[in-house]
Amino acid sequence: MANKAPFKTTFEAIEVIRPIFTGGSVALENGARILATTLGEDAVLTDIKTGKHITTVEGDGELISTLTLTPSGSHLIICSRSLSMRIYSLKKSSDTIEPQLVRTLKPHTTPVVVLAVDRTSTLLATGGTDGSIKVWDIHGGYVTHTFRGPSVLVSALHFFEIAAGSTHAPETDKDKKKRRKSKGAAEDDRDDIPSTARFRLASGSQDGKVRVWDLHKRSVVANLDSHVSDVQGLDYSPAQNALVTAGRDKTIRWWDTKSWKVRKVTPCFELIEAVGFIGDGQLTYSAGSNGCLRLWATDTGRELTKEQAPKPETEAFVGAIYHPGLPFIICIQVDHTLSLYPIPSQADDLSPIAPLEPFRRISGTHDDIIDLRYLLPDHSAMALATNSEDIRIVSVTEPKSGIKTLVSSEYFGQDIALLKGHEDIIISLDVDWSGHWVATGAKDNTAKLWRVDPANNSYTCWATFPGHAESVGAVALPRNRPAEGSKAHTDPLSHPPPFLVTGSSDQTIKKWEIPREPQKGAKATIRAGYTRKAHDKDINAIDINHASRLFASASQDKTVKIWSIEEGEVQGILRGHRRGVWSVSFAPVNTPVLQGEQGSVAGKGVVLTGSGDKTVKLWNLTDYTCLKTFEGHSNTVLKVVWLNIPPNEERGIKPILCASAGGDGLVKVWDVNSGENECTLDNHEDRVWALAVHPDTNMIVSGSGDSTVSFWKDTSSETQIATNEAALKRIEQEQELENYEYVGAYREAITMALQLNHPRKLQSLFERVVNSKTPDAGSLSGLTAVDEVLASLSDEQLFLLLLRLRDWNTNARTAPMAQRILWTLIKSYPASRLSNLNVKGARGQKSLKEVLNALKVYTERHYKRMEELVEESYLVEYTLQEMDSLAPSLSGLKLIENSDADVIMT
Repeated sequence: MANKAPFKTTFEAIEVIRPIFTGGSVALENGARILATTLGEDAVLTDIKTGKHITTVEGDGELISTLTLTPSGSHLIICSRSLSMRIYSLKKSSDTIEPQLVRTLKPHTTPVVVLAVDRTSTLLATGGTDGSIKVWDIHGGYVTHTFRGPSVLVSALHFFEIAAGSTHAPETDKDKKKRRKSKGAAEDDRDDIPSTARFRLASGSQDGKVRVWDLHKRSVVANLDSHVSDVQGLDYSPAQNALVTAGRDKTIRWWDTKSWKVRKVTPCFELIEAVGFIGDGQLTYSAGSNGCLRLWATDTGRELTKEQAPKPETEAFVGAIYHPGLPFIICIQVDHTLSLYPIPSQADDLSPIAPLEPFRRISGTHDDIIDLRYLLPDHSAMALATNSEDIRIVSVTEPKSGIKTLVSSEYFGQDIALLKGHEDIIISLDVDWSGHWVATGAKDNTAKLWRVDPANNSYTCWATFPGHAESVGAVALPRNRPAEGSKAHTDPLSHPPPFLVTGSSDQTIKKWEIPREPQKGAKATIRAGYTRKAHDKDINAIDINHASRLFASASQDKTVKIWSIEEGEVQGILRGHRRGVWSVSFAPVNTPVLQGEQGSVAGKGVVLTGSGDKTVKLWNLTDYTCLKTFEGHSNTVLKVVWLNIPPNEERGIKPILCASAGGDGLVKVWDVNSGENECTLDNHEDRVWALAVHPDTNMIVSGSGDSTVSFWKDTSSETQIATNEAALKRIEQEQELENYEYVGAYREAITMALQLNHPRKLQSLFERVVNSKTPDAGSLSGLTAVDEVLASLSDEQLFLLLLRLRDWNTNARTAPMAQRILWTLIKSYPASRLSNLNVKGARGQKSLKEVLNALKVYTERHYKRMEELVEESYLVEYTLQEMDSLAPSLSGLKLIENSDADVIMT
């Protein structure tokens, strides 16, 4: 039986919450499946229904200026600051969409800032900053129309078709005079008008002017001059025969498309970024700088939504997307959040409508992930502190049939709720044992306690704790579970944690008693139980031990202090770090005895710290000395956590582990007893600020400054099983190889030796074949069976054999065998096969070329040596011939037999 392979700790990134939108253009096809968003230089395609990342279309090195999707979802058009326009064809399958670059064009001499596609997905309009507009055939890639207006930036474009009966523009005085002169002229026959006569293109520019272009006549049919600032929104309703325009002059205007006269002008007292008709055009929506989606009656211009207070600047709208038939409107916020608002059912009486609230949010980017924690008893949600004033709660479970979670979500990473209340960036976060209570600390000098109840869609602030003079950089809640069967255990939502500990940049720590009832009003302030001057510099982290009797505070003054919770007195000071300490963590409750440099120590009495000196240290709380130092990070260690302690029956196999995250963008997993780095997790491009561990599955979650959250699955057990199976299989194959060799089955033996990559065994087999005393007639190598094996190798096996032949060819002893096998290969394969092998690896064809060159060089050297030997053999033969001619003939010699005398020549 094979010995088991040593246990190896491995983790694999199985999910990543990544940014999809960082500002710019957003597009949605009519089927409401593909969402195209701008991510810097790249475009990201996302399935809006499942939240799955479809693909990323890499940019050309310059920022994207605008993008759009055709209504049918057949093409993606991207324009960038490099003045190029790339058209991609989207090849759809059941699960994937593959973008293929169809053509690259240079549409304008200035950047394209706005795009529009007609309903047939065949015409594309581009508007440049120089005021020119071009219409393109998407499939042909050529210009069909060029419209030139004033040299003012084009800010909006919209294709539409004039309703039947509205194709004729109103007659001017000049037209009337012409008709008088030609009395015999017949009336226009409207039935002969081609279908293209109704195609129009409306354009809005930065000077506030709106122009309507006739694509059939290639001219302007209307100049709508009434806005005094950028026109940002255009839409047309055939049912209402109306065109709506809105802009940053804070007005909405409805135009009659028969006479091109203004029907209604409504001031809206906000900068409008998007406007459009809903359904049959009775309702008009607008989105603007107040961050509120507003609905208007098209006929009267009256606002139907009740009065709404302006929202914060970060929630102001910079755009909106709506297509006829969709049940929602997507509004794009300044903070890169996409909010989906439901469409209200249209009533005939157009009665007032309650303010609309989004039924779903999609975070374009989470910005820097400063801290994160699992929420709820089933750990189905996660709280993210994202360099903003709000805590974002996202789902971290996949929807599964038959399995009910506390959080209902359609996909992994879906935004569930926001915890709003802080007035400045939240920089610290903690969760109690139940996952229903969240504590936050922010730069507004306050801490808050939140009650999270997703079953009732309740996310409320329970209490606010003011009192610190500077930013609250550390908060901690007790994690000890209440007694089984107690009210606090069975109903955690009604029983908040008993206390909260906070630490601040004002160098103090405070302990707060949490009220049993929610705080009522701003006047009901809460006083700290005690306040202590704790450190000489900012306090970065606080952690409470499992028994809730001690807590530790880590500071920029390079020390960690251990405090008693009841009295607030210092129990000990941990000194030894050479830079500020960023993180501290007590060992879990079931930690076994650990081995330190000075001997063993009880697991309950240790604490882990991470520092700016790039080290992680393990400390003994009995005498406050350092037990072990873990070195390996190349930058500041920003977070340390303990992984789950293995069960008693597995402790002989699995090590006790901890993890650290650093400014080098790496997460390292350490064996606490040996001090060795078990594995390094690399999936981030910026410093990793936050770590969390799933209490059941041991999954590590890392949050980084690159706006991504990575979920690392513990695959150690799977790796161990796979390693043992592979080792057992290899032993069986090696035994099989020995059996083949023993019975002389060279064909099977060589195949197996190639498969197992046994160069010594392969060499021995080939030497026996080449030096066989009874070679097969007509065989290239010596045995016909071996010829057949060598003639049927895969590309990978052939390349591996060439590597071995290269090595054997360098040795004079094995070179004859190598030359014989090489000759067999050359006779068995055409030259094109050998020069175009499909070689795996980063170097690919380069490594193949090097191998063939090495074979060539040493083969030439061997042949040159043979030629020299042949030349020298001529000299030997010549010498012998000359010796024969000089020496007397043996026939003239008389030999005396049986005589000891010398031979006498006569």
